Amino acid sequence: MKIVHLATHAQCIGNGTVNAMVDLACMQARAGHDVAVASSGGAFEPLLRRHGVTHVPLQQSRQPWRVPAMIAGFGRLIERFNPDVVHAHMMTGALISRFGSMRRRFALVTTVHHDIQKSASLMRFGDRVIVVSHAVGDAMLERGLLANTLSVVASGTIGSPRLAARPMPRPLQLRHPNVVCVAAMFERNGIADLLHAFAHVRQTQDARLYLVGEGPDRGLMEGLAEELGIANHVQFAGFVADPRAYLAEADVFAFAPHQAPGPLVLSEAREAGCAIVATKVGGVAEMLENGSAGVLVPPQEPLQLAAKIGWLLMDSPVRAEYAVRAKRDLERFSVQRVCADHLAVYERAIAECEDRQNRPSTRRVPAA
Repeated sequence: MKIVHLATHAQCIGNGTVNAMVDLACMQARAGHDVAVASSGGAFEPLLRRHGVTHVPLQQSRQPWRVPAMIAGFGRLIERFNPDVVHAHMMTGALISRFGSMRRRFALVTTVHHDIQKSASLMRFGDRVIVVSHAVGDAMLERGLLANTLSVVASGTIGSPRLAARPMPRPLQLRHPNVVCVAAMFERNGIADLLHAFAHVRQTQDARLYLVGEGPDRGLMEGLAEELGIANHVQFAGFVADPRAYLAEADVFAFAPHQAPGPLVLSEAREAGCAIVATKVGGVAEMLENGSAGVLVPPQEPLQLAAKIGWLLMDSPVRAEYAVRAKRDLERFSVQRVCADHLAVYERAIAECEDRQNRPSTRRVPAA
């Protein structure tokens, strides 16, 4: 099968959409398919090359004046590869794939990696639309997506080519007891809620909080830690390309977003055997077996978050039990399964497109 993936970049900056695309492209090439990634490029290009994935420079931007160049570049890409499937992972790629080729010979597959932005509705232009959780699927159906075009393919990172290419990080010797969070510094990721919760935990326990991630709200979060009087007990680690060392030494992994469609970090935390506390939003409950593989709390409720974190820190047998639960039934988080499920969607999309093309026209022939 000839497959082209579209994304705005291939940078190693913690972008879950790009990380998922890179894993998928590498696994598909490893399975013997002819795979290309078209983007503005980035640090993942050497990894893609090592797996036999061709990278093609293609600028994809929302700026209207760039549209003619994008369409022309996309046209050259299609002529060069003649793909069976074009898989668009972001809105711009979906639009140029749908409207940039008048005589489209390929099946267009789009993925809604998150439904936070209104522009996610534009992913409906795919012949088949993949969502990363049932929760995202329900949200997209409410936005008008046709149910007969929808496929759910859950996220997973176990066996990730991105991580397999790296040696296991050295132990960090974190202070214990500790709470670890891996999330970008955005308000919507609940970092402020976690800081408020940790301030309550600190009233009864001499714990340490490690925040792994970078983002535009970091300065605000550092200021909040000062305001709450916990700055000396919180470490802002910044972006870490491979957070396995932090996960390996976490007593409790806390994840408190206000929205989270199908976060890859939960797959990584489960593989590491973390005792997890997370907010019940989006696809989080699905990834934690509805609470059996991790403790679920309501979003934007710091006191409840603090209570569950404090409980796990104090009760080591319960914490150990949740660590064991996290590592159960991890096969569904493997990148091999993710790859196989995507290929099945591609085959269905191709068959449906061929059926439409071969269907007899219903237009009436004018009488002689």
